[in-house]
Amino acid sequence: MKWKRIPRPRAPLPAGRPPAAPDPGVWLPPARPPRHGLAMAKRSSLSIRIVEGKNLPAKDINGSSDPYCIVKVDNEPIIRTATVWKTLCPFWGEEYQVHLPPTFYAVAFYVMDEDALSRDDVIGKVCFTRDTLASLPKGFTGWAHLAEVDPNEEVQGEIHLRLEVVPGTPGGRLRCSVLEARDLAPKDRNGASDPFVRVHYNGRTQETTVVKKSCYPRWNETFEFELEEGAAEALCIEAWDWDLVSRNDFLGKVVVSVQRLCAARQEEGWFRLQPDQSKSQRGEGSLGSLQLEVRLQDETVLPSRCYQPLVQLLCREVKLGTQGPGQLIPIIEETTSTDRRQEVATNLLKLFLGQGLAKDFLDLLFQLELGRTSEANTLFRSNSLASKSMESFLKVVGMRYLHGVLGPIIDRVFEEKKYVELDPSKVEVKDVGCSGLHRPQTEAEVLEQSAQTLRAHLGALLSALCRSVRACPAVIRVTFRQLFRRVRERFPSAQYENVPFIAVTSFLCLRFFSPAIMSPKLFHLRERHADARTSRTLLLLAKAVQNVGNMDTPVSRAKEAWMEPLQPTVRQGVAQLKDFITKLVDIEEKEELDLQRTLSLQAPPVKEGTLFIHRTKGKGPLTSSSFKKLHFSLTTEALSFAKTPSSKSTLIKLANIRAAEKVEEKSFGSSHVMQVIYTDDAGRPQTAYLQCKVQPQERVPGGHFWSSSPQCMNELNQWLSALRKVSVNNPGLLGAYHPGVFRGDKWSCCHQKDKTGRGCDKTRARVTLQEWNDPLDQDLEAQLICRHLLGVEDLLREKHRELSGDTETGTVPMGPGADPLAQLLQVLQDLRGAHSSSPPGPCPSEPSHLLELQT
Repeated sequence: MKWKRIPRPRAPLPAGRPPAAPDPGVWLPPARPPRHGLAMAKRSSLSIRIVEGKNLPAKDINGSSDPYCIVKVDNEPIIRTATVWKTLCPFWGEEYQVHLPPTFYAVAFYVMDEDALSRDDVIGKVCFTRDTLASLPKGFTGWAHLAEVDPNEEVQGEIHLRLEVVPGTPGGRLRCSVLEARDLAPKDRNGASDPFVRVHYNGRTQETTVVKKSCYPRWNETFEFELEEGAAEALCIEAWDWDLVSRNDFLGKVVVSVQRLCAARQEEGWFRLQPDQSKSQRGEGSLGSLQLEVRLQDETVLPSRCYQPLVQLLCREVKLGTQGPGQLIPIIEETTSTDRRQEVATNLLKLFLGQGLAKDFLDLLFQLELGRTSEANTLFRSNSLASKSMESFLKVVGMRYLHGVLGPIIDRVFEEKKYVELDPSKVEVKDVGCSGLHRPQTEAEVLEQSAQTLRAHLGALLSALCRSVRACPAVIRVTFRQLFRRVRERFPSAQYENVPFIAVTSFLCLRFFSPAIMSPKLFHLRERHADARTSRTLLLLAKAVQNVGNMDTPVSRAKEAWMEPLQPTVRQGVAQLKDFITKLVDIEEKEELDLQRTLSLQAPPVKEGTLFIHRTKGKGPLTSSSFKKLHFSLTTEALSFAKTPSSKSTLIKLANIRAAEKVEEKSFGSSHVMQVIYTDDAGRPQTAYLQCKVQPQERVPGGHFWSSSPQCMNELNQWLSALRKVSVNNPGLLGAYHPGVFRGDKWSCCHQKDKTGRGCDKTRARVTLQEWNDPLDQDLEAQLICRHLLGVEDLLREKHRELSGDTETGTVPMGPGADPLAQLLQVLQDLRGAHSSSPPGPCPSEPSHLLELQT
C-alpha cells in the first residue's frame, strides 16, 4: 500500500481566454501564455489585511511599545509592516495579496516591538492553518487574541524518513531510517543548529550522530526495534539541537501510528515537524488582540479554450456598447453586492485590458452611469461599478505616473517634519518649540507658518501635475477624453461648465492622488507610515487638493472655514488644473498611436534599484563586506547591473534564470541576501548573490526573531517575487537548491561535497507577492469572473425570467438567437461541465511530498 499524500484542495469554478494585444498606450509585462492542454492549473492566494492592534503590553521603559507585524507562510517571512511608534493600539491598514502553492500549511502573524539597541521583543502571534482558512468561504474577519511565543517551542522544517515493518517472529521488527532534514530552526548564535534525532518506541530510545552547524543535516542512519504482537504504541521521532553547556533545544517531532504502518508495511517521505503539544500555550488573551482580514482563494483554471465563449460574449457586449442589447454589464453590476464590487471591477478591468478593450469598457460604464444620473453634483460619487473600475484602472495603469508626480513632494514632507496646523482649535504651541531666543511662537505665527508651508507644497504639486501631460500614459488620457466628452454631452448648458472637469478630477484627484497623499505607504510611495505630525500635514495637503479638484465650490469652502488661508493658492490651482485637463484630454488617434509605439520601444523595467552583488569567484572568505554596490534593472528580457544607471551593464538573460531564492543567514551574516541561479552562454551553472541595502541593525545571530527594517525585508521579497514572476515559464526551473554557499570543499548548508549535486531545500518559485505591474493572466481573471457569476447564478436566472416575462422556473431558452443573458447562462453551464469532467493537472514537481500524518 502506498503512503498517502496531503490532499490538495479543489477550487470553485473557472474562467479565461487567450491573451490579446494589451490596451494602447500602456505598457504591461507580457501576459502569461494560454493553456492549450487538457490539464487544469491549481492556484492558491491569500488576501491579507492587517488592520490594527489593541491592548498590547508595554515592552519599553517609557510604558509603551513600537509594534510592527511580520507575516510568515510555513515559517518563511514574506511581509513586514511598517513600525507604528510609541503606542499600544497601533493602526496599520496594510493590504497584501500573496500567491502560494496549494500545499502550504499555515500562515502566522507575529507582532513585534522594535528596539533600536537590542534584539526586538516578541509580543505574540496569531496562526491560521490552511485547513482552518479553507473552512471559511468568506475568510476570517475580526479580532484574534495574541498567543504567547516561546522561541524554544517554535518549530519549523521537515524530516525525511523511511519506515517499514520487517516480517519475523514473534511480531517482526520495526525499521526506521532517518535520512535527512531541511529548513530546521536556527537555535545557535552562529545562525545554525547542531541537530540530532532521537527515535522512541516501546520504552527504547536510539539517537543519530550530531551534525554540526547545519539546518539541512543528512544522517542516513537506520534503527530497528522489536515489534510485539498487537503493539499499539506510537513511534516518536524527535529532532533536537545539541548544546555543549546548556540544555538541548527542541526542534520538533513526528508521531507515527504503528498500527497504520503495519497495514501499509512501508512508508517513505517528508514529514512536517510538529511542536510539543504537551506544553500548552500560556497568556492567551492577556497579550492584546490583532484585527485581521484573511481570505484563502483556491482556483482551478481550465485550459484557455474553455473560457473563449465567456470572454467573447463579454467582449461583444463591450464593443457594441449602448448600441447593442446592453444587458450583461448592467446586470452584472446589479447582481454584485457592494462588498464584492471592487473585486469584480478589478477582474473585469484586467480582463478587458488584456483584450485591448479597457477604454471601451470604461466608456460603456460612463454612459450607463450618466444615463441614470439626473443631478450633476452626484455624478460618480457612489461606489458604482464605474467608480470602482476607474479606481482599479488608475492603479493598474497609472501607478508609475503617480510616483513620478507625487514622489518628490511626499519625500519633502517626510524630510522636513514641520509642525503644520490650520485649525485654531487644534494648535498646540508646545509642539513647535522656540522660534527665537527663549520666545515660543504665538498661535497666529503657527497658523501663518503652517499656511506658508502648505501653500508651498500645494504649489509644487500643482506645478508638477501641469508639467506631466506627456508623462501620463496614453490610455489614461484617451479614457479621460471619453469621460470629458460624455459628461459634456450629458450636461451641455453653460451652468454646468465645470462638470466635465470635476468628472475628471473626481477620479484623478479625489480617488487617486488624495488617497495616495494621505496614505503614501499603501501606494508604495514610502516604506514607513507617517508619524502623527507628518500625517497631519499630509491630511491638510490632501484636503487642499480635494478643494482644487472640486473646483473651489462654495460647498467645499463652507465645510472648513479655517482652510481660508489657502484660498489664493486654491483659486490659482483651479485655473492650473483646468488648463492641465484641457491639454490632457486633447489627444488624437495619431498621437495616441505614436505614444504607444514609443512606449513599446522603451518598456519600463519591471523593477530597478540598488543592490549589493557578490559573485562566487576565488577562495577568499564570504562576508557581507565583500559585496559591491551596483544599480540593478529587471526587464522582461534580462537582469542587468552596472555602477550607475547610465553605465555599460552586465546582463543575465531572463531565459537563463533557473531559480531565485533566499540565502540562509549564516552564509554572509545577513538575513537579507538572495541568490539568482542561472546558466551562462556556455550552459555552465552560475550563482549571483545579491544583498539588499545594509541597515544599522541586523538580526542577532542565534536569535529566533530579528530587527528587520521594512526596507530590507520587503525589498528582498519584492525582488524575489519579481524575478520569479518574469521567469515562471522558463524551461529547466530547479525544484531544489542550496540555501548556503559552497565554501572550501563543501556546501555550508548541508555539508555536501558535490558542488553540482541536488539541492537540500525545495525552491519556492510559486511564492510571490501581487503587485500593480504584474503580468496579466487572462485565464485567471476569467476564472475569477466565472466564479463570481456562478455564485450569483440564481439571481441571473431570476433576472432573465423577469426580463423575458416568463413566470415559469423551467429551463432558459438557448441557441444562437437567444438573448445575451440566456447565452451567458448557457456558457456558465458549459463551464461547470468542463470543470467537472476535465482531469486535474499535476502541480509543478517538487523534490518530495509531505505525508498526511495520523497521530
